Amino acid sequence: MENPIIRAEGLSKDYRMGEVTVHALVNAGFEIGAGEFVVILGPSGSGKSTLLNIIGGMDSPSGGSCFVDGMEITAFDDKRLTEYRRYGVGFVFQFYNLMANLTARENVELAVEISRDPLDIGEILRNVGLGERADHFPSQLSGGEQQRVSIARAIAKNPRLLLCDEPTGALDFQTGVTILELLKKVNREFAMTVVVITHNADIAAMGDRVIRMRSGEVIENRVNAAPADPRDIRW
Repeated sequence: MENPIIRAEGLSKDYRMGEVTVHALVNAGFEIGAGEFVVILGPSGSGKSTLLNIIGGMDSPSGGSCFVDGMEITAFDDKRLTEYRRYGVGFVFQFYNLMANLTARENVELAVEISRDPLDIGEILRNVGLGERADHFPSQLSGGEQQRVSIARAIAKNPRLLLCDEPTGALDFQTGVTILELLKKVNREFAMTVVVITHNADIAAMGDRVIRMRSGEVIENRVNAAPADPRDIRW
């Protein structure tokens, strides 16, 4: 692949648990193209969250290298990693991580305040279907609406990468499909590279690229010639 936005080379991550060493990542290598919608698929304990944390600059590998936009982020010091996370990456988590005492708009404003080139908050909230709910607090929103706020917060700072850790894991099927549609919309309309990790094999059908993991290893990295519409996915 010419000029991939993400390139991983021989990534490994070991954890010590007493006298036992856990190999969370084992020689993981792959490339992701700019603008792709990527699904990283694997069961619990396969290493996908560890991999996402390294790509997002939240964890460091025990060995190997990770390049984003040609920069070796695994060689960054703490200051450069903080800048990378702040300006280059948006995060969406399974359990939203919203500030309970702030409205939807104010939660998004938190991200915008630390951004170099943020998007318009009102426009983003309208894009995620929350234009009429912007002044509601998280306790006044459904789970799907809270996840929409989380997505709005992540994309409002205008990152190159949107990293999503089990974004539908806490949602019912229909709400989960709606969130997947929204992530696909973000990928298309904002030209963001979106990486979704999941244990749900059905979600892989919508990916432009599918990376499968097992026991810390990347066992498959394939391009999906005909990605499915999220509304056609069933699980």
